[in-house]
Amino acid sequence: MHRFSYVRPDSPSAAVAAFAAAGAGARYIAGGTSLYDLMKLDIERPLHLIDVTAIRGLDAIDTGGDRLRFGALVPMSALAADRTVLRDYPVLAESLSKAASQQLRNMATVGGNLFQRTRCLYFRNGAGGISAGTTYPCNKREPGSGCAAIGGLDRGQAVLGQSTSCTAVSPGDWPIALVALDAYVEILGANGTRSLPVIDLYRLPGTTPHREFTLAPDEIVTAIVVPKTRAGRRSTYHKIRDRESYAFALASAAVALEMDGDTVRQARIALGGVATRPWRASAAEAVLAGQRLTDETALAAGRAALTGARPGLHNGFKIDLAARTVADALMIAAKRTPA
Repeated sequence: MHRFSYVRPDSPSAAVAAFAAAGAGARYIAGGTSLYDLMKLDIERPLHLIDVTAIRGLDAIDTGGDRLRFGALVPMSALAADRTVLRDYPVLAESLSKAASQQLRNMATVGGNLFQRTRCLYFRNGAGGISAGTTYPCNKREPGSGCAAIGGLDRGQAVLGQSTSCTAVSPGDWPIALVALDAYVEILGANGTRSLPVIDLYRLPGTTPHREFTLAPDEIVTAIVVPKTRAGRRSTYHKIRDRESYAFALASAAVALEMDGDTVRQARIALGGVATRPWRASAAEAVLAGQRLTDETALAAGRAALTGARPGLHNGFKIDLAARTVADALMIAAKRTPA
């Protein structure tokens, strides 16, 4: 662990000012469930930590009006247990409750979770190696060094959104549900405030996979906003993983439906576990519009969601798995009580 300074401002503006004063190497930190882990692995090397957990007012849950608004410091476990969210937006509650462990969910915040970095084994073990004395190239850790996952152990890698520089999967569950519901974030930085759709927080790897997020270095997310929708009650987050708890998704789907009887008026679908960023499945949504929802049409939508998928050496199974995950999620959501 490298030496670093530490401050704990008491307001968003004070946090931004502290970041500016700290200069190069500053990082914001909230629950620390991801950043501290990466610091121990020598992936993250901040010189200054700005702890935002003392800021008042960023831990509020507001479900009134025409939107849901969650302060960035709301613990994942608290939001997953909120009665309104559980009843009216199960896709949100399930994406939180199926992530990590209870202990981590108690510490992790809904704002910080948006910036979780990949679990790619080459990224996490690239410097120093998976076994002692072995070094693996990783463009996320050392730009220009290469990608050992391409042609290597790629069972957990992406089949959508890859580039010749990186195939690492975006690991989150919570962002997938937010993308399906067209959520956006409120942001504060030195240049003032702005809003940004959650999906636009994430970059495709392209030739610069080390640049994962679109925020300016000094900017901080203060809240997450979800427009209310009638599709909320007919929603689910369906996650397939190697073990039932404390495991990242091999494939996941966030689904929300508006229906007339058994006919789909509108579907909202996003994929996790298979892409380099949270993946909105617009092609699958188009397949379902105006169609009766049956096992057959659900699977057709699932297959459409994987349009353009490109398998590597060992992860081709994800294409059919993800298609069937979408199909299952659609049928689960359809059976839920509408608003």
